[in-house]
Amino acid sequence: MRPKREEISPDNSDHHISKFSNSLCLHKITVMPHKPVYYGEYLELDKIINAQHPVSFSEGHEPAHDEMLFIVIHQAYELWFKQVLFEVNSVIDIMSKPSLNDNSPELQTIVHRLNRVVTILKVLVQQVDILETMTPMDFLDFRDMLRPASGFQSWQFKILEAKLGLKFEHRYGQEHYISQLKKEDIDIIKKAETGNSVIELVNKWLERMPFFEESTYWKNYQHPPVNAIHPFWADYESEYGSSLSEAEKNNIAGFKKIFFDSENNSERSLSPAACRSALFIMLYRGYPMLELPFQLLDILLEIDNQLGNWRYRHINMVRRMIGTRIGTGGSSGADYLRGAMDKHYIFKEISQLNSFLIDRRKLPALPKELVEQLGYKM
Repeated sequence: MRPKREEISPDNSDHHISKFSNSLCLHKITVMPHKPVYYGEYLELDKIINAQHPVSFSEGHEPAHDEMLFIVIHQAYELWFKQVLFEVNSVIDIMSKPSLNDNSPELQTIVHRLNRVVTILKVLVQQVDILETMTPMDFLDFRDMLRPASGFQSWQFKILEAKLGLKFEHRYGQEHYISQLKKEDIDIIKKAETGNSVIELVNKWLERMPFFEESTYWKNYQHPPVNAIHPFWADYESEYGSSLSEAEKNNIAGFKKIFFDSENNSERSLSPAACRSALFIMLYRGYPMLELPFQLLDILLEIDNQLGNWRYRHINMVRRMIGTRIGTGGSSGADYLRGAMDKHYIFKEISQLNSFLIDRRKLPALPKELVEQLGYKM
């Protein structure tokens, strides 16, 4: 039999409280005392503030006032590169999981952290304003002392490019790239290129999207498939073709290649299946289920945009500072930076999909079964 429950009355309430307290004492959790934290020690300011050693301040040289600014700005850049890499690595870890639930906080976390990357990149662009308070003559006071050091040797920035998806074979000026870096830095960058990049993981994520399963969502679609092409894409190709001017008619060939020609797309980062999903997200981004996926695609384009802005400001600053002279690292200066800016667009295949959008009023109506999946659950 179950023992009779003991009644708690005003007379024995203290007794029960005492028993409860004794029970808690048996299961005490040891809480470590908080160790006081001092601001300067926590941030290790002694290392940071004492990490500026202008070469022009050394014995036998006349100190160049603006060299301190030059060092601080570039150290700040490297710290921001470290934070951007920290965010990008976390995104890669999340997206490397076997599946990514678009209704889970994971996708929101990815979008949030990449938004932070964009904001940091905007700060990098703005820092050029501070550097440009240095005049060309101010720079010449110490420039020759820096050879052959160059911002080109920033291995953190090159790792960032690799993590986002820029491959070594696609880099501008590969010969100069190898000659100006230490072997250990080249090895680190090439190792980064062998791991999963953001663009590769985005490709896999897009390929997994089950929008076009005919037996599930499209069995009641108004039009049958044409030449084994999914009925939606047969309709869409027709609408897209009719929207083109005579000068744009060749775009149809590009449409077929990008979205359906798997055999001749080996050089591309995004497969035809991934491109179809990405374009579908862009077209129907108003549906709740597609809002976050669209934000992710849009943020990737903004990362490219901000990296382009940073390179553009860098080009103009170099032209202002040294004109047509070569860089301290031996590159062609502004011309090299121009070539890199034109070639190093990592997510250009996503932006190219905008060439295949049509007027939203002409979009094919989606079947009810799919609309129910893309909307809020009632």
